[in-house]
Order: sequence, then structure tokens, then C-alpha cells
Amino acid sequence: MTQTPTFNHLKVELHVHLDGAIKPETILYYGKKRGIPLPADTVDGLKAAIGMDHPLSLPGFLQKFDLYMPAIAGSREAIKRVAYEFVEMKAKERVAYVEVRYSPHLLANSKVKPLPWNQQEGDLTPDEVVHLVCQGLQEGERDFGVKVRSILCCMRHQPDWSEEVVELCKKYKSENVVGIDLAGDETIEGSSLFPGHVKAYEEAKNSNVHRTVHAGEVGAAQVVKEAVDDLHAERVGHGYHTLEDEALYQRLLKANMHFEVCPWSSYLTSAWKPETEHAVVRFQKDGANYSLNTDDPLIFKSTLETDYNMVGKMGFSQQEFQRLNLRAAESSFLNDAEKAELLELLRKDYGLPPPASGPRP
Repeated sequence: MTQTPTFNHLKVELHVHLDGAIKPETILYYGKKRGIPLPADTVDGLKAAIGMDHPLSLPGFLQKFDLYMPAIAGSREAIKRVAYEFVEMKAKERVAYVEVRYSPHLLANSKVKPLPWNQQEGDLTPDEVVHLVCQGLQEGERDFGVKVRSILCCMRHQPDWSEEVVELCKKYKSENVVGIDLAGDETIEGSSLFPGHVKAYEEAKNSNVHRTVHAGEVGAAQVVKEAVDDLHAERVGHGYHTLEDEALYQRLLKANMHFEVCPWSSYLTSAWKPETEHAVVRFQKDGANYSLNTDDPLIFKSTLETDYNMVGKMGFSQQEFQRLNLRAAESSFLNDAEKAELLELLRKDYGLPPPASGPRP
């Protein structure tokens, strides 16, 4: 295998799912402790059952969560620990700033219909889930020196949850919840425009809650158009199929729209076919605004290095890696003062001079 240039500098990650970034050891521990059956009883066995080496469809990939989420969901201790360990994981990858996303409803076992993962009714509400995750992340931030913010996910197949999601974004803004997302199975026809989602995003816009949407991963360019025009998305999760509509792509380029690119994920979910040029190559050629992200490293058996190596093999330079991380920092959901601080930290680490007033790097 040819060695590609690794990027050993500070990074910014904007698209990673908390429930797709759990340590296998932690899943095993809570499965055993709570008497919840898992597909294997060793770390290697669990990695083999949950992990992917070959492409599946997006719905096929989503089924992987059924194998292990019952061990974590509904447990206060597990949820807080998973959030804390996530920050430790990112510190090891030299991440300076990360935005981690999750669905509060998929971790709860009370005041949520239908109950996820065939759980018994309990007393852990989506509201308390957010509180626990915020606590775990803040303790991780303190102990590991990574700046962390969180994004709450609406789920495409559950529009009834979405209005509560935006209310939780508002309630926990002071605990570093910075945005809302729409995740799940993009192949559900018309799901971007389900009234629950549209209402929630309208409220998010009116309440100054930042907005990102999974769109154009496996769905058509039209889904990206709906995300931007109907849901007021400020960033697009994945967005590869935007390129099928040149006029839309040019409009988004001009608008400096940020694409949260997850290269290794796009291979394993069949969002990208290896015999074609990856959308990220076009983004790079056009000087587009994008970031590199892991998405679900537990399932993809990956770290950020996997994604950087993958695009490194496509000819991306160290300079491009610097540029995309600076762009990611600019497109983060931090406030202006924190954004300026993060950009300064990155520039210093990259050995770049402070920016002159004028065009971005």
C-alpha cells in the first residue's frame, strides 16, 4: 500500500454521531451489567459483528445500530460515560474542536413514542438525556482539552419528535448545544418536507438555532435543495449528489455553503461508487467549503486518519488539509469570538501568519 501524507496537525470535525462513536469495551460492559444480549462477548467479536469492511446500503448500515444500542439506551451512567469517552477519543486524534450529534429520543426510554430498541418503559426522558450528554462532554472537555459542542438530531422517520428537539436545542444552549440536524434514512420519500421537520426548522431559524441537514448522501440533489430552501440549512451533511444539479451546486458554491464530507463513510454506505470520481475531488478543485469527518467510526472501524489517508491517496496536499480545516472552523457553529480563537489556534499550529484583511486562504 502506498504511503500517503498523514496530517499530524490540529483538526476540526463537524460531522460525527455520538451513538456511532462508542468504545466496544463500553458496550460490552453495559450489556453484561444490564443483562442485555449482544452479538458477541469479546471486543474483537463485537467489532466484527458491528463493524463494516465492505459496502452496504444506507438502510443496511443503519441496521447496525440495532445490534448494540439497547446496551446503552436508557442508562444514565452509560450515556454520560459514552459522552465523556468520546472526548478522550477525539483528543487522541488531535482534534482541536468537534461538534458531536445525536438523537436524544433514541437514547431515552420515557416520554418517547414509539420506545426505541424494544426497551421497556423507564424514567429517562429525552430532556434528561441531553443534560447527561452535556455533563459528560463538559467533563471530557475539562480533562482532555478538546473544545466540544453538540447538535441534536431530528430523525427522518419520526417527525413527531422534531418540535421537542428544537425546544431542547433552545433549553440547553447555555450547556453548549449549538445546532439541530435531520438524520436517518434519506431514502424515505419526501421526508425533508414532513410538517414536523419543517415546523421545527422554522422555529430553529426564528430562534437563532444553527441548522445542518443530512442531504444528498444517497438522496438526489433535490433533497439538498429542500434542505437549503425549505429547512434553511446553513451546512449540508455529505451533499455529494449536489453535483447532479450543476445550477444548484454553483449557487451553493457562491453562497459558501459548507459540505460535511465523510469519505470512508461514503464508500461503506455505497453513497459513493469507487469507479467514479468522489465528489470531494470536485469540491477540492473548485475551492469549495468542506470538512473531513468520520461520521460513525465505531461501525466504520475508522479514525479521522482513515479519512485523511483516503483523500490523501486522491492527491490532496498538506496545504489543502490546512485550508479545509480553517474553512471548517469558519463554518462551525461557535460564536464569533470562539471562532476567532479557534482559527488563531489552528494557524499557529500550521505555522501560518495571521490573516491579512482580504480573501481567505
